[in-house]
Amino acid sequence: MAAMTLAEFTGLFLASLARLITGAQGHWKGSPPKAEQRIYFANHQSHFDWVLIWAALPRDLRARTRPIAARDYWTSSRFKTWLTSAVFNAVYVSRTRTAEEQDPLEPLVEALNKGDSLVIFPEGTRSNKGEPQPFKSGLFHLAEQFPQVQLIPAWIDNVQRVMPKGEVVPAPILCTVTFGAAVQLQPGEDKRAFLERARAAVLEQRPVSQ
Repeated sequence: MAAMTLAEFTGLFLASLARLITGAQGHWKGSPPKAEQRIYFANHQSHFDWVLIWAALPRDLRARTRPIAARDYWTSSRFKTWLTSAVFNAVYVSRTRTAEEQDPLEPLVEALNKGDSLVIFPEGTRSNKGEPQPFKSGLFHLAEQFPQVQLIPAWIDNVQRVMPKGEVVPAPILCTVTFGAAVQLQPGEDKRAFLERARAAVLEQRPVSQ
């Protein structure tokens, strides 16, 4: 058996740590955890969100699932850069761009063309309002370009209490990630209708108690 690299060991350690702190329970309501190419899209409340989704996935799915990470935040130090690139194999995206910079979706398209799965947050920014903000257009354009890729809605519960805005140390709070049935762009469906339906699919995974 090949020796485990530092990045692989760190990934396993962080997945175990996330499960220890939060429980990182994955509930698969409408889509079984199968090793198929997927785009997981979820509500966004914390920098911890994509770590929680990643930890909730079975190990074989984690190996081919790449989170989307904001370049300005996650490359602001050598450690953050190493963590997101070597451990999580993140896809960096720019939250702002000039006319000379690439289309923000280009790195995502490249990853999907390679057969990778992605974790994205269609709101584009974190929210503490409970319900997701309106979805931006990126998910629609990816659905258009990659109709064969499953779009899996997910609801992350309680993570805002683990790592709220402004905090850097997570607090031990039980969290869950609920994965719903795949959503598909319908023939002739316009962008607004699709994005509203996709947002509704995320909300449908929210625990009834909320």
